[in-house]
Parts: sequence; structure tokens; C-alpha cells
Amino acid sequence: MMYSSRRKPVLYFKDDRSFLSRKCTVWKLFGFCMVFVLGSLLWVQLTCSGDMNQTVGYSHLPHQPCPIERQSSSPDDPSWGPHKMALIVPFRERFEELLIFVPYMHAFLNKKKIRHKIFIINQVDRFRFNRASLINVGHMESDNDTDYIAMHDVDLLPQNEDLDYGFPEEGPFHVASPELHPLYHYKTYVGGILLLTKKHYQMCNGMSNRFWGWGREDDEFFRRLKTAKLELFRPTGITTGTKTFRHIHDPAWRKRDQKRIAAQKQEQFKVDPEGGLTNLRYKVESRKEVTISGAPCTVISIALECDFSQTPWCQSS
Repeated sequence: MMYSSRRKPVLYFKDDRSFLSRKCTVWKLFGFCMVFVLGSLLWVQLTCSGDMNQTVGYSHLPHQPCPIERQSSSPDDPSWGPHKMALIVPFRERFEELLIFVPYMHAFLNKKKIRHKIFIINQVDRFRFNRASLINVGHMESDNDTDYIAMHDVDLLPQNEDLDYGFPEEGPFHVASPELHPLYHYKTYVGGILLLTKKHYQMCNGMSNRFWGWGREDDEFFRRLKTAKLELFRPTGITTGTKTFRHIHDPAWRKRDQKRIAAQKQEQFKVDPEGGLTNLRYKVESRKEVTISGAPCTVISIALECDFSQTPWCQSS
């Protein structure tokens, strides 16, 4: 519910003194209660929409969407079906986005009755961010009771409850398809949110570990899907267009690492036929079960290893 203006509800009185001097009645109590309730609703609305953040000087933070609905904290109700998703989030330092993402996605998936576990794969080494390797780690470290994965960006929130997050039995399912994603619209795009069974992910040997910095890893993965002869599926019947998702990343506040160092510019367009799960090198620094606003998730802090002879651009300079 959105208010058409920012005016707060006001209760008008013809004669304040005569009103206060008379004895309390049921109708007066009812009036005071209505003022209190309306004021509370307005406070919640302003807080969710981000107006309160702007008031206190935190305008750089992304506006927090209101929760879909209060749900049970359990994401693993067996009556919801036999399949369970490992929601894998490659992550580094975007804590303000994580505080929004985890409770929002937990409520969203609970409402759709999707059994799930959220894995935050936190890169803590000194190298450049490597989204593909973090997703590989998520696949390796996800619990054995999960049978499919969702590669999910931390800054992309689904707004349409008709989106399908169910088990992608027939083939990889690209939830954030080009016609729905708020930023990327080319036909071979498979980034943002992609669902695969663990079996299909292994058929692709995971993702290439050569992509340090931002971009191109999902384009190479599209070629892997074709090489593995997997049919790619995308949503149908979604009428909300580019408003289907909310992109909460603020590029002015946190710029992406788009540097192209040494031979990286030429190498990034090549297919990596051998690299992936088979040559992934990492160390688990810690594994913690945490709760964010009542939503459970597993935070796995990992340190990646870099083969400088193969990818010297893993360092920032």
C-alpha cells in the first residue's frame, strides 16, 4: 500500500477545551486509537520506502523493500516436495545489500514453498573478485541434502511471485532472462539468476576460474551449456517486463572492478575447455550459521588460490 502524499493523518476538533474537559467516551477512545494506528502504518511505510534513511543522512544505502509477508523461519518443510535448493550467493563486502537480500529471499521462497538453504560464499583473500570460482565453491560446499543450485546475485530481488524457482528437471532455467532483467538484454545472457540441477552443473564442469574482476564469466558459461548439449529454459507468461526484478546495487556508491590487466582483454573472450570444478583451488577459512532478521543462512568465508602463470590478472596491479 502506498500513500499518495506524505501528509500525516490529522484529527480535527471544533473546541479543544470542551473536548478535553468532558468525560471520556467510547467514541473518543476509538478516535485516539485510529490516530495511533494510522500513525504507526505511516511510520512503517516511510521506513520501508527508504524515506527514513534519507532523513537521517544515509541516502547512499539502497532502499529496503517491505517484506512480502512474515513467514515461518523453517525453510525445509518436507511437505513442500522432494527437492531442495542451494541458493548460492557470491559475495564480498556488500553487507548493506546482504542485510536486505537474505530476509527478502527467505520470505519469498517460503511463500512459494521452495525448500532451500542460503549459502553466502564470502571471498576473503587478497585477489580480485571471482564470481565464477565462488559459485564453484558454493556447489562443492553445499549440503548433500540439496539437489539443485541457484546462482543468485546479491543485488537482484524478484518482485513477481509468478517467477518459478522450482526444480529445473528438464534443463537450466534462467530466471533473470534478458527480457526481464533491468540492465542486460542480449540473447546469450545467462547471468543474474540461473537454476541448475547439480548433475547438469557437473556436466558443464562448473564455471571457468579464469575470470578475475567483473564480467564475462557468464558469457563463457553459456558456451559450456551448449557444449554439454543442455537446453536453456526461460520464464513465460511474465508481464511485468523489466520491473520483474529490483536491482539494489548503487554503482556510484560501490563501483565494479572492470579493469583489464595484461593479456586479460584478449583471454576473456576465449573458451576454457578444461578449467572449472576440476582445477578449483580454495581454502575454507570459516563456516558459520547466522540469522539475519529471522532468516537463516550459512556464511562460508573462503580464500581462493591463483595460478599466476595462467591468470596474472588475478591481482589488481
